[in-house]
Amino acid sequence: MMLYGPIGQPFHLPVELEHRALWALKMLNFDDQAAGEKRLMQLNELEEFRNQAYDNAKIYKENTKRWHDQKIARREFTEGQRVLLYNSRLKFFLGKLKSRWSGPFTILKVSPYGHVELMEDKIQRTFTVNGHRLKHYLGDSLDEKRVNYHLS
Repeated sequence: MMLYGPIGQPFHLPVELEHRALWALKMLNFDDQAAGEKRLMQLNELEEFRNQAYDNAKIYKENTKRWHDQKIARREFTEGQRVLLYNSRLKFFLGKLKSRWSGPFTILKVSPYGHVELMEDKIQRTFTVNGHRLKHYLGDSLDEKRVNYHLS
């Protein structure tokens, strides 16, 4: 018995679909043992592709890191040295032409792990920052050179 919907198309009940699928498998002489082996082979191939992609991504990341590290300027800081601090919180359009470097500050202590303790010269306040945010302050040496140049 076929049931018809409002548009005139027949309904397909789950039992009928299962029966038709079983009939199609029998008609095609489907071997579930061979299909299972083929599926396991496909899964193994997929695992090999995944491992290859993982290895390739690892190699790519190592090469990119090596290239990036070559471009980093190595800076060594010592206690008593004067430095400038990069202000990353300076927002766009709030003084667009204002320099993002503030200071100079005096280094009080350098840690082997990269953080540096600074002292602000004007108000004698100390704080700790990451060493990557610092660069050497050359203002004093430039002022001395200017004075020496004008005197001679």
